Amino acid sequence: MNNLTKMKISKPVQEVFKAFVDSSKIGNFWFSSSSADWEQGTAITLRYDEYDAQADIVVKEIELNRKIVFNWGTNGKGRPVTITLNPTDHGECIIKIIEEGFDVSDPDMIPQMLDNKEGWVYMLTCLKGYLEYGVNLRAALVK
Repeated sequence: MNNLTKMKISKPVQEVFKAFVDSSKIGNFWFSSSSADWEQGTAITLRYDEYDAQADIVVKEIELNRKIVFNWGTNGKGRPVTITLNPTDHGECIIKIIEEGFDVSDPDMIPQMLDNKEGWVYMLTCLKGYLEYGVNLRAALVK
């Protein structure tokens, strides 16, 4: 089963794409830091300093200003995530995130999907605040 989350960001797809793949930008809306810029085939450690936590991903596919695919979880071997960026006629971006691989036979599937959905909505809200208003909501919310 898949988890789908969408949001409109009032910025061009190029700017939204760069926010994800440029390791100097990701701390403004998602994780505290990224160990490297996101490139196809790269293994990356994402840190949440305020929670003393990290996540490992492996970037599987990158289409410039269009799509980012990574595996999320232990050693980057967990669920596949696809981030798709679609331009609107007004120069905005519709960002779509699909997280795949939820096990329908797992009795905790619904709570896991809801928890992850909350995380994606939180990240996209912080991305919107950062790109549209120059505000780091992620840092403001954890203080």
